[in-house]
Amino acid sequence: MTAAISLRDVRKTFGDFTALKAVSFDIADNEFFTLLGPSGCGKTTLLRLIAGFEGTTGGTIHLYGQEIEGLPPDRRPVNTVFQNYALFPHMTVQENIAFGLQMLKWPRADIAARVAEMVAMVRLGDFVHRKPAQMSGGQQQRVALARAMAPRPKVLLLDEPLSALDLKLRQEMRSELKRLQRETGITFIFVTHDQEEALSMSDRIAVMSAGEVQQIGRPSEIYEHPANRFVADFIGETNLIDATVEAVEGQIVTCRLPDGETVHALANRAASKGQSGTLSIRPERLTITRDPPPGESLKGVLGASTYLGTDTHYEVRLGPNLSLTARMQNAEDAALRLDEGDPVHVSIVAGAARFLVT
Repeated sequence: MTAAISLRDVRKTFGDFTALKAVSFDIADNEFFTLLGPSGCGKTTLLRLIAGFEGTTGGTIHLYGQEIEGLPPDRRPVNTVFQNYALFPHMTVQENIAFGLQMLKWPRADIAARVAEMVAMVRLGDFVHRKPAQMSGGQQQRVALARAMAPRPKVLLLDEPLSALDLKLRQEMRSELKRLQRETGITFIFVTHDQEEALSMSDRIAVMSAGEVQQIGRPSEIYEHPANRFVADFIGETNLIDATVEAVEGQIVTCRLPDGETVHALANRAASKGQSGTLSIRPERLTITRDPPPGESLKGVLGASTYLGTDTHYEVRLGPNLSLTARMQNAEDAALRLDEGDPVHVSIVAGAARFLVT
């Protein structure tokens, strides 16, 4: 794997506040890599260090093998797309896209050819003479992308670029961003707090919290095999239950729940009998039935339900202070005909439960 970006023990402090704590990882060439985490976790700070807008407090950053600490932003083969697009309001689409190339003193003919290429790539051929105020948010975002990609940077940094768009436009732009990254071969480093954006677009994701990287992996790895309770809770929906290890057989542990029932789960790392941790079960990995199913199941009482179109969320109370949320497709549960307060059984898809060692 050729590394586009290599970070080693990167630290950043602002006075007494530590924004980044010894962050180390590599980003591959031509990768769509996402920094995901809640506000204040350090993801935008890390982006600014790569761009050169801030200097590191410690550690090193290499771009294609070259250490870039002290190199000014305009001398790094990196461009940034900001949340607010930062388009020039008095310029047309083609003038906005051409601006950076003019600053780099490209020949006029080359600028015209590259602008035409970028306009076609972002599918704005009918809008070249319009100014930003005459365009929708999604169209403005495409202009910002075209302008940033026009100089052929090796790395494109995207700082929450979809957050100002409505839901439908965000969904459309996810597909656009993935397409553009594949067509150009530019390494994309995408910052977001939106788990769905990260899961749907990324080759790999780095989940961050409090200035530290909690886990790096492919979207399916992050979702199916969270490294700890924070990752399990932050990525998608999950049921988190305090549990204690009753028995261990390889990576499979028998967990005892607070109400005394037991569940078999895959441990995220080596566990021992008597050890405390968290059981994580995704709602879509649960099935509710009136009668006891074959195999392992938990007894409970059906609580409130929430209809969401394609599926319904059900609360199942297992005990006085213990409940689960199950999500079932409406085509599947049409025959259930259960009411709140009915006794039910909850079965877990084989291999779906995770025990997260504390």
